[in-house]
Amino acid sequence: MKKLIVLSLIGVLITNCKTYDEQLIRRAAKIHEKILTVDTHCDTPMDMVRSGFELGVRHNEGCVDFPRMKEGGLSAEFFAVFTSQGPRNDSAFEAVHELAVKTIKTIIDDVDKNSAVAGIAYSPDDAYRLKKAGKIAAFIGIENGYPVGKDLTRVREFYDSGARYITLCHSKNNDICDSSTDSNGPENDGLSAFGRDMVREMNRLGMMIDVSHISDKSFYDVIQLSKAPVIASHSSCRALCGSPRNLTDDMLIALKNNGGAIQICILSEYIKTPDPNPELEAKMKELRSKYDDPEKLSDDKRKEMRAAFRELRSKYQKLATVRDVVDHIDHVVQVAGIDHVGIGTDFDGGGGVTGCMTVADMKNITVELLRRGYSTNDIEKIWGGNIMRVFREVQAKRES
Repeated sequence: MKKLIVLSLIGVLITNCKTYDEQLIRRAAKIHEKILTVDTHCDTPMDMVRSGFELGVRHNEGCVDFPRMKEGGLSAEFFAVFTSQGPRNDSAFEAVHELAVKTIKTIIDDVDKNSAVAGIAYSPDDAYRLKKAGKIAAFIGIENGYPVGKDLTRVREFYDSGARYITLCHSKNNDICDSSTDSNGPENDGLSAFGRDMVREMNRLGMMIDVSHISDKSFYDVIQLSKAPVIASHSSCRALCGSPRNLTDDMLIALKNNGGAIQICILSEYIKTPDPNPELEAKMKELRSKYDDPEKLSDDKRKEMRAAFRELRSKYQKLATVRDVVDHIDHVVQVAGIDHVGIGTDFDGGGGVTGCMTVADMKNITVELLRRGYSTNDIEKIWGGNIMRVFREVQAKRES
């Protein structure tokens, strides 16, 4: 008899858990219908330029397209114009500038082609207007200030073309500032003289300054110099994962005092420090040697390479989870407060965790937030309210 009672209680508990989970899923769906949800960073435009990837078509590869954004309840996406850091001379600057211009045009043309479901957004008001109309808001950001070269007028050019933030550098130092991950170490001791001029110009234009990827010294230089709030469009917390790409608690407090926001990056290596995995490292090294220079590969070879890397990671790499992502959100809330955190996935640039591998899974983050007791008002801030507040303040401080 006791055994039957215990089994019955277990059955009731399982049923109650399933019912509770179903309630959370329904609540998350309703919240996403009501609020503006924003992802501040994806690298999908790389595929759009290289292989003709169309946003209006639902894909089985890649992470972001309009149909899956609808499924995941994602209202707005910042499409990043990414350029890998290369040589720093006039011919290289010209070539990378042309690539950036081409990428911006590709984004705008694709969105225009899908005008029934999406529109280009240049301001928070545009995003809310498009949300109200049942359409997706497509923002443009630039990842790596490399295409600016040493020509400050290009900042205005990119702004006028629709870009609303610039990530000052990427994985290597450039003429603007030092990177957090350049193996050669610092070159400019933070911001260069040109970088300081660029910060002032971005402030003047009302363009958001993105401090993801930049070195700690560069970060503090920007915080000290900028007259407007800044963003980290895709970064996480160094207290939880020791990557130099992540922000320390002192940096989170400085960002709070600046009025800015950190957008949690869901690239697994920046969420949870990977356990030693010599087998994966050896196979990754072997695969990299096979595809020696990805920039020179044909579209077919590049697809083959990316598929090979995805298969390798899925077989040997243990990814962080949605719970781990929300741990980072919790940490920012504890250190800097609820008004200074958001989400910047880095989808199609490596982003993705168990439970949230594409934009179709975005509601799972909201389910976990609800599970931890976050209110609808809190969730609205995290998903879009905070970044739009920063965006408005940056625009309000523009000089022309």
